[in-house]
Amino acid sequence: MVQQMSNANQVLGFHSKIERNVTLLLVFSLLVVTIGGLVEIVPLFWLQNTVEKVSGERPYTPLELAGRNIYIREGCYLCHSQMIRPFRDEVERYGHYSLAAESMYDHPFQWGSKRTGPDLARVGGRYSNEWHVEHLKDPRALVPESVMPSYAFLADTDLDTGLVAEGLKANRIVGVPYTDDEIKNALADMKAQADPNADTADLLKRYPKAVTGDFDGNPDRLTEMDALVAYLQMLGSLVDFQSYQPTDGER
Repeated sequence: MVQQMSNANQVLGFHSKIERNVTLLLVFSLLVVTIGGLVEIVPLFWLQNTVEKVSGERPYTPLELAGRNIYIREGCYLCHSQMIRPFRDEVERYGHYSLAAESMYDHPFQWGSKRTGPDLARVGGRYSNEWHVEHLKDPRALVPESVMPSYAFLADTDLDTGLVAEGLKANRIVGVPYTDDEIKNALADMKAQADPNADTADLLKRYPKAVTGDFDGNPDRLTEMDALVAYLQMLGSLVDFQSYQPTDGER
């Protein structure tokens, strides 16, 4: 017992010296952070399935990408996460747990656990375009207890189409595999996706499973509401979870 107390006093004494010496505290803090960082990062260089490839995942269409930019601009990510954790209560409420591959083209990704509002990882196709528009214009008309602000102005704001191709080019620089053909046709694809009378055959070849048609209720005008609803309608809709087979590490 006496020996144990002596050892404890020595440890506390050493710890006290570190706390009182700014230089030592800084050095040891950096050492601990460095070791912790290496332990987390280094193994990833040897894991071939860090981001497992899944069937169906693709880059965003130009309209979806614009909607995602609006989603981030308006701070929607502060109240809504896009990460369903592999827990029974979350899977039963929101759907299949989130896969890393679903965010492989996100810069930045929208994972998180802060939920003032529900998780949106699987919101695509769950509600109609009309529901989304009404909810964004007047949230409490559909969800009386909602604390979400109104985004009615999106329906009255024309979507800026001046830098559509440049947006795809910027994403390609950070690893999103947009092709020259997709960049060349970016503006045409953006307009076609929100036009119920457009020929979308080429668009769907480039972006399978893209939801097309009038999103904001006004087919004669391309608005920020069109873009945001298009983005929401694709979330979680690309991967076929009926045929998805998890890896050994996920079982």
